[in-house]
Amino acid sequence: MTDEQVHAAAMADPDARPMTDAEFADAPRVPRARTLRRALGLTQEEFAARFHIPLGTLRDWEQGRAEPDQTARAYLRAIAGDAEAVQHALSAGPRRG
Repeated sequence: MTDEQVHAAAMADPDARPMTDAEFADAPRVPRARTLRRALGLTQEEFAARFHIPLGTLRDWEQGRAEPDQTARAYLRAIAGDAEAVQHALSAGPRRG
């Protein structure tokens, strides 16, 4: 099939029709915290405990009742970049000098 035929067939199938740009823009977003937690293979309880995030806060983020503030978004980016290093830093505690 040509690209045009594939596109026409997809558009003709009401059960598998691609989203329009408007539909895509209106679609609910999957919160980053949920995506990150699932990528790490953790339950909400495990993720919250491991990264010292209040469970209620994590649930609010995941269910769209609240958005992480700038600091929380930076923390989630750090977890996404190297979850093991963040976990190690949290378990090591403050350095004494």
